[in-house]
Amino acid sequence: MHIQLSDHFTYKKLLRFAFPSIIMMIFTSIYGVVDGIFVSNFVGQSQFAAINLIMPFLMVCGAIGFMIGTGGSALVSKTLGEGENERAKSLFSMLIYLTIGLAVIVAIIAIIFLRPIAIFLGAEGDMIDYCVTYGRYILPALPAFMLMNIFQSFLITAEKPKLGLSVTVAAGCTNMVLDALFVAVFNWGLEGAAIATAVSQIVGGVVPFVYFLRPKNSILRLVGFRFDGMALLRTCTNGSSEFVTNISLSVVNMLYNFQLIQLVGESGVSAYGVIMYVAFIFISVFIGFSIAVTPIVGYHYGAGNFDELKNLFKKSLILISVFALALTGLAEVGAYPLSMIFVGYDEALLSMTVHGLMLYSISYLICGFNIFGSAFFTALNDGPVSAAISFLRTLVFQIVTLLAVPALLPDKYKLDGIWLAVVAAEALSLVVTVMFVIIKRKKYKYM
Repeated sequence: MHIQLSDHFTYKKLLRFAFPSIIMMIFTSIYGVVDGIFVSNFVGQSQFAAINLIMPFLMVCGAIGFMIGTGGSALVSKTLGEGENERAKSLFSMLIYLTIGLAVIVAIIAIIFLRPIAIFLGAEGDMIDYCVTYGRYILPALPAFMLMNIFQSFLITAEKPKLGLSVTVAAGCTNMVLDALFVAVFNWGLEGAAIATAVSQIVGGVVPFVYFLRPKNSILRLVGFRFDGMALLRTCTNGSSEFVTNISLSVVNMLYNFQLIQLVGESGVSAYGVIMYVAFIFISVFIGFSIAVTPIVGYHYGAGNFDELKNLFKKSLILISVFALALTGLAEVGAYPLSMIFVGYDEALLSMTVHGLMLYSISYLICGFNIFGSAFFTALNDGPVSAAISFLRTLVFQIVTLLAVPALLPDKYKLDGIWLAVVAAEALSLVVTVMFVIIKRKKYKYM
């Protein structure tokens, strides 16, 4: 049965619509982790640490795609809800083509300044060359990476979540197979891992681009467009929370790496890398659900269907509560086997990683509500509120707690303080999210 944005959503229908997006995000996270698994086990710990050191910068470069994808899909779905289908296609096309041009410029600049950036991030000695090598092989695929991020949102808006899942699975399988071939069989090291990821990103970005070029009976496709500066500004404002989130996470990751290098050295960076890889997979459930709900909320808000808006808000909170309990329990039970996949070759590093992961995973009880809260206000085209939640959650509170919590603990517990900082940050963020939900409830009528 085909599910449309205009439908009334029961729990079953909401889960059916969101399921492809959740699996898509989980799969995206898993294949993003594959590089780390192969490099850690077949190349070396220093190279693994180098990937974790340079990765935040690479994610900053791709953050524009997340911003335009989420903000643009909210605007386009609202436009569809208002009945302006042709304008929705024009806005969609403008955003896609502008992103391609911008991505090319960003990739060129990033490649030129990659070495000083690696040094700035704390790389020393051979790690500098490892960071530069990985970055220079993967950055040429940045336009495709940005498109992949954008189409994850727009394929849902086009009522094609299953196609989005298929594309993600194809890209993920490409990365996994090529990683095994290039790194484990051909022994190409970091270069092989980077090439495998770049090729997978090309698959993930180019396939949906070709799909939207073809004249199909889709509510969205690529057409000629007239530049609309105000729509672009609204897109960037709507999606600023996702942009802020990605930039902030990258900055915070750099700070985590710096703190850990000072406290326990290179092994701390490796342990944190594993914890973040696992976190990407678990948090992707919340992100995938939020991505799926955003165009539905945007459509019904644009159409003035406030009863359905209330229905979506209530059911979403209940589902997130269930996800939070299940994911936290799974993470606690699976901490050891998950850590073994990455660092089973080093007993001391494994012990540090398992302990850190069990503490860090407590945050899964809270973070889903903050992720959904930010996405919900994005869907309502209230970019400032969405950005405020994300900015405080992913940057301000993270930095404050990362500096304060370890400092308040005795020396032997400072490492625990680093792992628990995220829990404190999410708790503070939840207070802010709840505050905005209460303040804005009369304006948007979702309660």
